[in-house]
Amino acid sequence: MSFQLLAFVLGGLAAGIAAGVYLRKRFVEDNIENLESQGKKIIETALTEAGQIKKENLLKAKEDAYKQKQSAQKEINKEKQDLKDETSRLGQKKSTLKKEWSAFDKRQVEHEQQREALLQQEKRIGEKNKEVDLLIGKQRFELEKVSGITQDDAKKMLMESLESEARMDAAKRLARIENEMKREADRKGKNILALAICRYAGDYVADKTVSMVPLPNDEMKGRIIGREGRNIRAIEAATGIDIIIDDTPEAVILSGFNPVRREVARLALLQLINDGRIHPARIEEVVQKVTKELEIVMKEAGEQATFDVGAHGVHVDLINILGRLKYRTSYGQNVLQHSLEVSFLCGIMAAELGIDVKVAKRAGLLHDIGKAVDHEVEGSHAVIGRDLARKYGESEEVVYAIGAHHEDEPPQSVLDILVQSADALSGARPGARKEMLQSYVKRLEDLEAIASSFEGVEKSYAIQAGRDLRIIVDSQKVQDGEATLLSQDIAKAIEEKLTYPGQIRVTVIRETRAIQYAK
Repeated sequence: MSFQLLAFVLGGLAAGIAAGVYLRKRFVEDNIENLESQGKKIIETALTEAGQIKKENLLKAKEDAYKQKQSAQKEINKEKQDLKDETSRLGQKKSTLKKEWSAFDKRQVEHEQQREALLQQEKRIGEKNKEVDLLIGKQRFELEKVSGITQDDAKKMLMESLESEARMDAAKRLARIENEMKREADRKGKNILALAICRYAGDYVADKTVSMVPLPNDEMKGRIIGREGRNIRAIEAATGIDIIIDDTPEAVILSGFNPVRREVARLALLQLINDGRIHPARIEEVVQKVTKELEIVMKEAGEQATFDVGAHGVHVDLINILGRLKYRTSYGQNVLQHSLEVSFLCGIMAAELGIDVKVAKRAGLLHDIGKAVDHEVEGSHAVIGRDLARKYGESEEVVYAIGAHHEDEPPQSVLDILVQSADALSGARPGARKEMLQSYVKRLEDLEAIASSFEGVEKSYAIQAGRDLRIIVDSQKVQDGEATLLSQDIAKAIEEKLTYPGQIRVTVIRETRAIQYAK
């Protein structure tokens, strides 16, 4: 029973498997058919679309070809039209050229005719000129015969007459122009000087030269002299200044040409008097100390002066020399203050005239720099200052202005005149300088008397406050070669007989005049 059941089950299973295989095969075959039909449809669709695309591309290509053909045709037509127009223009130009050529030929013929006519006319004019020249020659001959002078003489007389009239007229006009220029220059100069004086408000620059040291009592004179005069000799040796002890009560007098040394001696003597210890070792110590202190003071004074006027870049040594002017006076006027005043006046006038203000102020500040060392170097302070400024690198215009401010050199620029004018203004202000009238007049009289004492001198004049002596000699008694020797002899006599500040220029003037009288 079980075997039959097993066989039945196995048969059923085999039948199921066979049925499944059959169904699977059937399913696969159906799918293959479906896939083949779909593939055919896709291929057909693709072929259809390809045909349409081909047709569209063909149509587009035909359209593009047509458009290119149309564009090319238009360009060809345009070029044909341009060629046609150009041909037409060339034809017109050719026609115009033919007309112009014809006109040119006609004008050329006319010019030839005019040339022939001008030649004929020129020939006739030449004949007329010959006739005129003959007539003029005859007239000149008749005029010369009547007047008694030749043609050249007449021309010469006429030219001389015209030249004389022209010279006279030119001289009159030149004199009028010169007078007008002088009046205008004088007016403007006065206005500028007045403006500079009004605008400058400087300190009072007059200062007395300190040459006296007060003493607490007359007993101090003996202590200053010391045993057998050793103290006073030590002071004089250390300072280079002479100490004069006379009957003046409670005072001693310092004498020396060097103002800086005189100031050192004064300050050292004051310190010794206040300290009470007066002996040679202490004197040397105090003099050295005061000298160093005074050098610092002078350097600061020079730096302050350059700062006040805005003079930058001045050499350090030149600043130190400038500071020494703090203790230098001229006719009672402090030279450093005078230099500052001249600097400011130069700047004001330079601004009015439109020239460099800084250069003008610099030249004014340094114009008297030579006075700081004029007792050590031979020559006028203007020349010494010029050499110092050139040595320490100042510009040539400043150097020349310094050398020319007292006319040791002739002025060459406006700056030179400005420095001269400002220097004169500063020294000429009322109260700026002090000098006894009697001694001033006496020195001028002595100068003129010394000059007049020489043989051949006719007149002598002391000018510029006694700094310049002008001497007029007799040309019959003094020759040109002797004039130089005479000036040297007079200068030597002045040096031997007079005491004076600075230097004196001696100028000998000799001239020859030939005078005749027409009666």
